[in-house]
Amino acid sequence: MALRLSTGLRNSILADAFNIGATMAYVDGGGGNDYITDSENSFLTRGFRVGKNFTTAGSTTGANDLTNEPILAVAAGKLEFATGQVNTPEAFAAGTTITSDNGESFQELMKDGVIRIYSGSQPASADSAETGTLLLTITLNSGAFTPGSPTNGLEFGPVISGVVSKLASEVWSGLGVANGTAGWFRFYSNEMDTGADSTAVRFDGSVGTSGANLNMSSTSVVQNATTTVDSFSITLPAS
Repeated sequence: MALRLSTGLRNSILADAFNIGATMAYVDGGGGNDYITDSENSFLTRGFRVGKNFTTAGSTTGANDLTNEPILAVAAGKLEFATGQVNTPEAFAAGTTITSDNGESFQELMKDGVIRIYSGSQPASADSAETGTLLLTITLNSGAFTPGSPTNGLEFGPVISGVVSKLASEVWSGLGVANGTAGWFRFYSNEMDTGADSTAVRFDGSVGTSGANLNMSSTSVVQNATTTVDSFSITLPAS
């Protein structure tokens, strides 16, 4: 089985131009910030961040198209920018796109994420819903993890010669939540979006004792027993 990146992760690394039609809308904020809403709450998972820029194109009202507009505030369903930019409040048309110039690295996109290990076979795509039984959640020092909070999330260290690895000072571990044989893992971004989702930022791979994407001393997971991930590296090949 191969290491598989979700569409959301690949799009975020590559800048992420996307269109989701009428779930988004331009709003005139009056005396406050203007903003764009998203009923699917995908701004954070798609890598939009304060201090970065975004661009829109193909709006019904051409004057609403924005180029390299600085993001002033962002929540899952609301992207704020300077007042006076929305000329006509309107829903996104079928051909309207929004691009996040997020400049985010893989390291930043996966910062404070979490690993879940499941039984059975790895899904066909990292966009697919989880399969098998959840056996183990790997966090910092086996601590409790809440999606959206950095507490006990996992972090990568500096990039060296095209390789990014777990932060050396961190202990990545977890307590088994069920008995079973580990078959595959999924590494989620801090938002930990689960289920079938083409916007989720995550990747997954095989688990084994050798020759797998994640090698363990034993693939047998025991409930309430601690499993530690001693090393974890992602390599970007030169060719």
